[in-house]
Amino acid sequence: MSTIAPGLGTFSFRPLDPLTDAELLHGWVTHPKAAFWMMQDAGLHDVEREYMAIAAAEHHDAFLGLHNGEPAFLMERYDPSKVELVGLYEPEPGDVGMHFLVAPTDTPVHGFTRAVITAVMRELFAAPATRRIVVEPDVSNKAVHALNEAVGFVPEREIHKPEKKALLSFCTREQFEAAVGAAR
Repeated sequence: MSTIAPGLGTFSFRPLDPLTDAELLHGWVTHPKAAFWMMQDAGLHDVEREYMAIAAAEHHDAFLGLHNGEPAFLMERYDPSKVELVGLYEPEPGDVGMHFLVAPTDTPVHGFTRAVITAVMRELFAAPATRRIVVEPDVSNKAVHALNEAVGFVPEREIHKPEKKALLSFCTREQFEAAVGAAR
């Protein structure tokens, strides 16, 4: 599925190839703007290993996000009842966990990151079984909290994960459509 953002172009997705995409991803996840991705000190081999593990996982997937056909962001989709949030909240049928990372750039475009998260949400809600998106960003990541709110996420509470204190937030299909409009 692809999403057209007026004035910004087309956003689409393809499965991530851990070997051929690792070098590109390495530059993204080790960039200072990706501090909340927690891979600042990762080597290329570490990135390959991380995404090979995700590719082999039954309940976790990674996708390369394309803007007008060119790699521009990363999306991870996971089952929060099996990965990441096990024992930290009460999962509901149709819950889907999500992470996203926009590639660093020297020439930021106003509205681009919001268009990315909107495209990510549309992609996840394109699956009829998806009822609610679950996110758990670092509590100090104020920029992503604002983006999440803009697309309909409602914070529930802080949770303690092994690697961070996180803000557990949820967005139903109805909340998303109310926040951004149902138009594709």
